Amino acid sequence: MNTSKSVAVLVTAAALTASCGGQATPVGGVVAGATFTSTLTADPGVLDPATAILSVTNTVLSYAYDSLVAARPDGSLVPALAEKWDVQPDSVTFTLRKNVTCADGTPVTPSIVAANFNHIADPASKSPLRGVLIPADLTAKGDDAAGTVTLATPKPFSFILESAKDIYIVCGKGLKDRSLLARQTSGSGLFQLTEAVSGDHYTFALRQDYAWGPQGVTGKTPGVPAKVVLKVIPNEQTAVNLLASGGVNATVVTGSDRQRVEADPSITKLVVALGNGQFFYHQGDDRPAKDPAVRKALTQALNLQQLAGIASGGTGRKATSLVMEPRPCKGDSVTGHVPAHDPQAASAALEAAGWKPGPDGIRQKDGKRLTLRYLFVTTKGPTFMAAAEFMAAEWKKAGVEVKLNGVIDTKLAESLNATQDWDVVWLPIGVPLPSQLIGFLSGPAAPEGANFAHLDNPRYNELVAKAGSKPAPASCADWEAAESALFEAADLVPVVENTAVVAVKGATVQTVSYLLIPSSIRMTKAS
Repeated sequence: MNTSKSVAVLVTAAALTASCGGQATPVGGVVAGATFTSTLTADPGVLDPATAILSVTNTVLSYAYDSLVAARPDGSLVPALAEKWDVQPDSVTFTLRKNVTCADGTPVTPSIVAANFNHIADPASKSPLRGVLIPADLTAKGDDAAGTVTLATPKPFSFILESAKDIYIVCGKGLKDRSLLARQTSGSGLFQLTEAVSGDHYTFALRQDYAWGPQGVTGKTPGVPAKVVLKVIPNEQTAVNLLASGGVNATVVTGSDRQRVEADPSITKLVVALGNGQFFYHQGDDRPAKDPAVRKALTQALNLQQLAGIASGGTGRKATSLVMEPRPCKGDSVTGHVPAHDPQAASAALEAAGWKPGPDGIRQKDGKRLTLRYLFVTTKGPTFMAAAEFMAAEWKKAGVEVKLNGVIDTKLAESLNATQDWDVVWLPIGVPLPSQLIGFLSGPAAPEGANFAHLDNPRYNELVAKAGSKPAPASCADWEAAESALFEAADLVPVVENTAVVAVKGATVQTVSYLLIPSSIRMTKAS
């Protein structure tokens, strides 16, 4: 899930390289009036920013909406809707730019901005962003006369400013009637959605009157595309074929086609962090992985180094955190905290937990087979399937039956939050702040909350509460220790930090991690 924006899930983007984002700049001057065409791996689903947890959804929304502040490739923040801000331990006050308008022409005021934050923080709205992208107890107050909006929490919060960059501001008709946001946009962004064909494409038109973009970008900035088309292309090979032929200007490459892209001198490449390859154990009351001894044994049964190579197609890096680069805390929370590969110890632990081999080799306890339903998405390339098959084979050696269930992104979200029909899920979660993981890793379990795996780790809960009351970087040691506590309990298992290639032709782009910055797009002449 790439909740980076946030939650949720993941993506990406090589002659030109960067560790956490950057700019892809081919030779040639910029051109006006052109169309920028990019790809999506799946349909984004409902377009309400208050419910958007998938990276594919937030990618679409980023073209039509603004946030208070914007992130640059190195992670630093620059003015967006807000021209300046004042940060206190428990609050941040933003002074908004003047003369900002929604796509329908109505003004964007402090009270409108505040209404967006308060809607997400209201439990009645059932926003999955509450407690994830913003603290559950955050309140927002707009002062239209002063031109300011203040976000506050009852006690100090480490990332109160940084959290603001992840909230897209709805304005106009969509704020009054959010049902309109299912297939429309209602924002103040550089582009306006003009056509939405589910499962096929999403078309945006440039707002010529836009005059408040990050770093001075306006609707009249040379090279900004007049139109943007996002095509739903689930097959990566098809997407790369379109890029090579000029059918699209940009795509994200994660699988075997990466080699073909890297060998093509006409394509500009940008290597970026894709988020961790990792898996979670479901700890519901009726699940075998509720037993910590079983979780540890299942983890010990896997050669995680070998799995890392398979899951990343050999292009991954060692995982050192749950948070994506560029991240505020730079320490290594992973090394030495994940149960090491030891098949004999795994077998002994399962025996001790009461799981004895049955006639067919599958372990049983109280007449119940040790069966794991393994959930993963099919839209991220063949490495996800290869990783699933490897894990199933290794667990079978340990006497575990594994049923593989590959689904598309939207079905994954449904299974996690509603049907709950899984025992193990391979789920990259891309977030830029450790605080944004709390709702996924603790608190109310799905479907009441975002804690889809039903985790309840007292040490993690204690440490994040301690960390949240201090500003970064003073809080970083606690944030990192909290992550380590999850790994030691085998609540989830980090396997590899994935990378990907953002491949571009006929344009220049910038990214923050794997997310393309719409205001950075410039259409170019052929080199």
